[in-house]
Amino acid sequence: MILNPTTIELTSSHVMAIVNLTPDSFYATSRNMSEEDAARAIKRAIIEGATIVDLGGYSSRPGADNVDVEEEWRRVRMGLRAAYSVDSGVVVSIDTFRSEVVRRAYEEFGPIIVNDISAGEMDDAMVGVVARYNLPYVAMHMRGTPESMNQLTDYPKGVVRGVVDYFEGRVAELEKSGIRRENIILDPGFGFAKSIEQNWELLGGLDELRALGQPLLIGVSRKSMIYRLLNTTPDEALPGSLCVAWEALRGGAAILRVHDVAATRQVLELSNYYKEFAR
Repeated sequence: MILNPTTIELTSSHVMAIVNLTPDSFYATSRNMSEEDAARAIKRAIIEGATIVDLGGYSSRPGADNVDVEEEWRRVRMGLRAAYSVDSGVVVSIDTFRSEVVRRAYEEFGPIIVNDISAGEMDDAMVGVVARYNLPYVAMHMRGTPESMNQLTDYPKGVVRGVVDYFEGRVAELEKSGIRRENIILDPGFGFAKSIEQNWELLGGLDELRALGQPLLIGVSRKSMIYRLLNTTPDEALPGSLCVAWEALRGGAAILRVHDVAATRQVLELSNYYKEFAR
């Protein structure tokens, strides 16, 4: 699979660097509130081996401040300027559920990857915008909103079956609405409407999700499924994050969305080497 028009091939796994442009993302070290800070973070991520940079101007953690579309766009535009000042050919993803942010980004800067936590369900215009511009689209599984998702963790058939069933229907809807199947990437949504136990159950069921035929993006970096289980903090969650990243690669992850690029890149390289002996 090639993510047209970014020319990123998904025949091998990639590291996506998280570059938050918000003051309240759950991992404080990832916050970049100026264009200069963002440029430094992006330059470092590229040097360390990231092949995709994910810019976020709206924090989706529970309890985060709501921001209007103008403020989100101000932050994202700042990040885009920073990214292209560092490397005019960098592959950029925008973490947003708002079609207006996507439209403005495309019209001013050109093609980008859209990383949507709601799979198009929080903005009715999103799918049409993505289809019109023929953009790669990451559709994430979530129930409700970031404010309500923690109360929506009941999966009568189990969380893996629940996520698989959702994506079977959602991919068909996205394709019917004009998004090309080859442009669709699935994110199981670790930490979104899932308990700690359900997150680990989902990690163990990645092969069932992979069987849907779409590339998987996995975002588990420094999340509560790791640090709460170990009774630590996000700051202390790097070893656990790397452990889970290895297992995600074993489960077929095409993209690892992470805070720690250099360390994750080592995991990826070792995983690729190991696969040569584990056939």
